[in-house]
Amino acid sequence: MLSTFLKRIMAAEVNHVPIPRRGVDYRGKIVLAPMVRSGELPSRLLALHYGADLVWGPETIDRAMIGTTRRLNQETRTVEWTRSASQGHKEPPPDAKESIIYRVFPEREASKLIFQIGTADPDRAVQAARLVAADVAGIDVNAGCPKPFSTSGGMGAALLRTPDKLVAILEALVKNITPEFEIGISVKIRILETPAETEVLVRRLVATGITALTVHCRTTPMRPRERAIRGQLRMVADICHEAGVACLMNGDVENRDQGLKLAEEYGTDGAMIAVAAEKNSSCFQSEAEGGLLRWEPVVEQYVKYAIEINNRFSNTKYLLAQMVPGKAKFYTAVQQSKCYSDICKTLGLEHLLELAQDCDVKRGLDKPREKLSKKARKNASALAAGGQMAETRTQGQHRKPLSDRNIVSNAKLEPAAVATAV
Repeated sequence: MLSTFLKRIMAAEVNHVPIPRRGVDYRGKIVLAPMVRSGELPSRLLALHYGADLVWGPETIDRAMIGTTRRLNQETRTVEWTRSASQGHKEPPPDAKESIIYRVFPEREASKLIFQIGTADPDRAVQAARLVAADVAGIDVNAGCPKPFSTSGGMGAALLRTPDKLVAILEALVKNITPEFEIGISVKIRILETPAETEVLVRRLVATGITALTVHCRTTPMRPRERAIRGQLRMVADICHEAGVACLMNGDVENRDQGLKLAEEYGTDGAMIAVAAEKNSSCFQSEAEGGLLRWEPVVEQYVKYAIEINNRFSNTKYLLAQMVPGKAKFYTAVQQSKCYSDICKTLGLEHLLELAQDCDVKRGLDKPREKLSKKARKNASALAAGGQMAETRTQGQHRKPLSDRNIVSNAKLEPAAVATAV
């Protein structure tokens, strides 16, 4: 099936927007979708291990990247962008903890990694993109996330209602980032309520100089549980091809073979997998390569990557909650685990136990946690639920949008926030 699909792409008599020297062509690709929490480094490495052609990192807000420091972590061989938590102050206090905003593994993913930016301003988009552009294969603008953490700042799906701003952002990135770093710019959108509205938007976007466009086949109000709408897909693909722009589809794609079949059916150049990849990244294998594997070997490989790159334990634990079936006998024990050593003992990964113990020491997970009193637990629960103290704290003060508060959507600090697919 793959060879037939590639032959169709190669034989199509369409103009192709030139792919920059360091960029990648999205044509013929089955890729990992950008997902908050589920797009962190170990998840991307896992997807590549099982055959993903490209991987998207989680949406990272421009303000979160601006002001970071780039460094090479010799121990994990990763490149990290870090900053100290300001804790509401203009300048971080002396004892402020350092947080990792974004990181890449150059040896394994740099030529296949697309950095997705959350932005509502052309100048900030360029400023943030410059910090990471030398270490990735492309920059993608998020114009499809429907969640308030993105739309409240005018980012994500909010850009679909401000097309002038979206066009200005893409044009600024194409003008400033592509020539300097020789990588392409792309955008990820959702369909609008009517084909006519979608057509007008897509025609404007493909005229900005982008190399690719991904369309999520749901409208902004739709939730993942609602079936994807593919009625507008061929129209979007045709408009992209008229301009020489690659078109990927997203929405209810379960595996590589299905993605290629849908791309063939609707005339797109490839497909993006989200929820299915979060649960089991072996979905990137074709049936000829072995197809979908049982969860156990996939989880083992994921835990190995997470330990190897010293991943935040809360993020690892969240992903395991998606990957280990709820009916599995290990599920509850995994959810109750407090460290990597617990995970390895529970899952019978004794060969990883020594590495897990080392990782626990580095992350401070080897130390017993102080047990809160009943009163302290009650106060903590009240605050978490938005009790009176939290209410009093917010009275009389205006809460800025997320994009103005130097907070990154993929929540790098431990513990992290709830995950969202975009």
